[in-house]
Formats: sequence, structure tokens, C-alpha cells
Amino acid sequence: MLATATAATLVGVDGHVVTVEVHVSNGLPSFTIVGLPDAACREARDRVRAAVLSSGLDWPDRRVTLNLAPSGLRKGGAVLDLAMAIAVLAVTEQLPAESLRGKAFLGELGLDGVIRGGVGVLPLVDALRDRAVVVASESYHLALAASPRDVHAVQTLRQLASVLAGRAPWPDPPPDPPQPPAVPVPDLGDVIGQPLARRAVEVAAAGGHHLLMLGPPGAGKTMLARRLVGLLPELSRQFAMEATRVQSAAGLPLPTGLATRPVLRSPHHTATVTALIGGGSTAIRPGEISLAHRGVLFLDELGEFAPSVLDAMRQPLEEGVVRVSRASGACTFPARFLLVAAMNPCPCGQAGRPDSCRCSDHARLRYLRRLSGPLLDRFDLRVQVQRPEPDQLLDGARGESTAAVGARVTAARARAAGRGVATNVELTSQQLERHAPITAAARRELRMRLATGLLSGRGLHRVRCVAMTLCDLDGDEPVIDAERLNEALALRASVRGLHVPAAAT
Repeated sequence: MLATATAATLVGVDGHVVTVEVHVSNGLPSFTIVGLPDAACREARDRVRAAVLSSGLDWPDRRVTLNLAPSGLRKGGAVLDLAMAIAVLAVTEQLPAESLRGKAFLGELGLDGVIRGGVGVLPLVDALRDRAVVVASESYHLALAASPRDVHAVQTLRQLASVLAGRAPWPDPPPDPPQPPAVPVPDLGDVIGQPLARRAVEVAAAGGHHLLMLGPPGAGKTMLARRLVGLLPELSRQFAMEATRVQSAAGLPLPTGLATRPVLRSPHHTATVTALIGGGSTAIRPGEISLAHRGVLFLDELGEFAPSVLDAMRQPLEEGVVRVSRASGACTFPARFLLVAAMNPCPCGQAGRPDSCRCSDHARLRYLRRLSGPLLDRFDLRVQVQRPEPDQLLDGARGESTAAVGARVTAARARAAGRGVATNVELTSQQLERHAPITAAARRELRMRLATGLLSGRGLHRVRCVAMTLCDLDGDEPVIDAERLNEALALRASVRGLHVPAAAT
């Protein structure tokens, strides 16, 4: 006897349809799972059998062989448990085979028959576009956000078996859970002084430009970076779907629906290449740069990260995706994030104060050289952050609030959307030529900097994008004149060799 049920498995951040085939034959009682299952799938032999018996249903005392097709695709996780149990019930004629047609089953089974949610519900449901999906009650609202089609929520295997057998109707959908309290967002108005750094944070948020802040400890670099994410507008449905797919595949806590607010990810400086970029030995998982998709990735103490880890970000920063290849397979993860980094000018952090700095010239130079030239060239904005004066800290007035600056950022991004991009950093050279002409004076300045090697080809493109963002923030026509160009160049001031004596360089 043979019966089939449909489910899905997670590969990277994408769901793949899986057909669960169950065959029962004569022989010694056994339960064998084939089709490249991982350890969690293989352990389903005990979970599924216990759940079926605990639900008051019969388990066949015969040889049971279960195949997960396609057999060449690795299957992972416990979310296939429910489909396995339903297929066993169908092959033993406890459920009519017709009741399984056009349906897919996703959920982990407890030993008592309770159905639990699993990792990656959103991409899994999205992969089952042509079927009604049965999920655990806790996964209902997230599954419904994947697509407005038939989604059924059940709590136990016994309840689902009664529905499929025609003895009970589908249970009512679970009620909408109460909205969680809003997470307080740090206000940019808390930052005293720092006009240049505040301007750089605003430009970075408006145009999606990567930002590097260099300065001594206590100058406010981390304070500014953690307030940048509050300036970003709500994600569109498309971007929210992309970000939620990655977070769901990584097993992160999620709201009841799509994650509409940009996230802030701040990994520790001891993070490995795998933790930052993604990968793994058994299952390929997204890294921090993908978890920050459409949000902010903040690297504090940038000089303490391993150079190999930092250089691994160079390709994702350019393309907006990361391709991870391992012996077990290859995956492509989205990685369109805003990179914000902060670092000290030297190992002790007191460079520029001869009476306090304990570092030698060689130590300072070696510390700054942990940032390779190609990585540094990908930072569109590089600003030096100095400690505020005592009078500013004690008596200084508050700066503009997050709400006021965020309104300008939202307006600037709306102008960029009119050009067909989410932010100006995504503009191509052809789009720049069409939307942002350069005046003759600005062109002469760019030619001089290119000829002297102060600006690379990538830097030329990024400077024009920053100048366009400055126009958008001020509500002016997108014409790159000398004034806008000089401000964009000033925000890109090189930090390489900063505070290192000329003799040492």
C-alpha cells in the first residue's frame, strides 16, 4: 500500500516542495526514512509514532518505509513531522486519500500529538503556492502573511485527523494576538553637538550610503549609529517580505505578521566569516549581513575585526547578495544592507593627545591598515568624530529629533523611488547621467581628483550619488554643482593614515 502527502523543506532562505511517500508491506515491524534526511528528520521515527499513538490512532505493526522526494535534495528540520504522520494515517486507511489532495502539511509533532510551529514557516508556505496549507496555530498569522490563500490552523494531530476524516469542520482561525508594545527608539536629539557626524548619519539614512566614523572613545560614535535605524521609513511589503523570509529561515523571533521595521544587527568583533557572511557544515544558514537585509549592520570597534572577515563583505556590498558555496550545496542570500562602522584612531583610542596616547607610530599604522583599501573605498561617507566640548555637554541644547530628521529622510527616499530605485546608492551610471547632470565646474573638480588618484572609478560614482542625496534632502533640483560636490567630497574625507605621523607613512 502506498500513500503520499505534501510538505516543504528549507534550503537557505528558500522553500522547496517535498512529497512524503509512505509504503507499508509485510515484514518485521520497522520504520525507515530515506531521501537524504538530516538528524532531526531521522528522529521523526520516534516522534511521529508516539504522536499517532497518543492521539488514539493506530500504528501499523508492519514494515513502514517513508521516502522524502526528490531524493537528491537534502531535507532538514522537524517541520516534516506532520506530513509524515498524515501519510501514515492515509496508507493505513484511517484517513481517506482524497482528503489529502490539494493540501500541504507543515508542523513539528510533540509526543502527545500537539502540533508546533517550525523554523522557516514563511518561505515554506510561500513555496506551496498552489495548495491549501495546514500549520500550527502559532504559525497561522505568519503563514497568512506569505500569501492570501487558504491557510488552516490546527492544534493537535487528533483534531486534524477528525477534520480530514469528515467528522469535524475546520477549526476557527486563532484570534489576532495583542499588538506588542512599541519598542522605544533612541532619539537623535539626545546627541549633543557633532554637526558633521549628524549630517553624515542623515545622508547615510536617506541615500543608503555606507558610513565610517572614526574618533576617540566616548565621542558618540555608537550613540549616533544606534539612532540611525530610527530614521529609516517603514519597509514596503516587498522589502518586508524579503527581510522576514531571512529572519524566519534563521529562526529569529518574529511579529505576528511581516517585519515592517528595519532591523539593527550589531555582531561582536570576534564574529567569524561564517557568522558574518553565512554558511555552515550541515545546513547553510544566513549570516549577519543577510539578517540585516534592508536594515542596518553596525560594526562597532571595526579595527578589532579580523581583516579576512571584513574583506569577505566586499562582494556583498557591491552586489546586494552573497553566494555561499559548501560541499553540501550552494545558496544565494539577499544582503542589501546599510553598513555603519565605528573605530578608534589607534589601539588605545587616545591618538591625537600626545600626553595620553601609549601607542607607537608603528602600532597606529598597523591598526589602521586592518582596513584594506578596497573595503575603505566602499564607504561613501567617512567622518571624524571628536569629543564635544565640556560646555556643549553641560549646557548644550538638544539637536533635531528623530521625527524631524526622519521626515526629511522619508521625503528624500520618496524622490529616489520616483527614479525607480529604493535609495540613490542603487542608481546606475546611466541613471545618474539622466537624472543628475554635472556642471562644468564640478566636472573639472572631479577630473582633477581622478587624475591625482584621490578618487577611484567607484569613488566617482559614489560621490555623485551622495551629491544627489544632498539635493534630495534639501528639496533642490538634482543638479550636481560645485557646492554639492564639495560637500559630498568632504563627507568622503579619507581616514587612511589619520593621526599617523608623516614619517611613519
